[in-house]
Amino acid sequence: MSDEDNETWLLNAGGRVIEKMAAEDYSSLTAVDRLTYCLWAADYGMRNAGDLETAADLHPTCLDDGKSAAQELALPRSAAAFSLSPDELDEVVSEIRAV
Repeated sequence: MSDEDNETWLLNAGGRVIEKMAAEDYSSLTAVDRLTYCLWAADYGMRNAGDLETAADLHPTCLDDGKSAAQELALPRSAAAFSLSPDELDEVVSEIRAV
């Protein structure tokens, strides 16, 4: 595993996936690429707008695609996270922020 923190890794990995999508298209992405992009979109929405509506603007099927890619990769924690509704994910953030 790299010495990068998770935030830096996600920004860099998300950037590479976005470049790949610009050069090709979403259908050319691997399952890891799709999962990374979905996580990047969710993170972008939460950081910049405070909710997942912005993520849905970037990638309308973000949660479904993230769950599907995670299941394809046999990543149960990721699949469970992407199985939450947008409201449930927002509640997780709110719960943590309240501490």
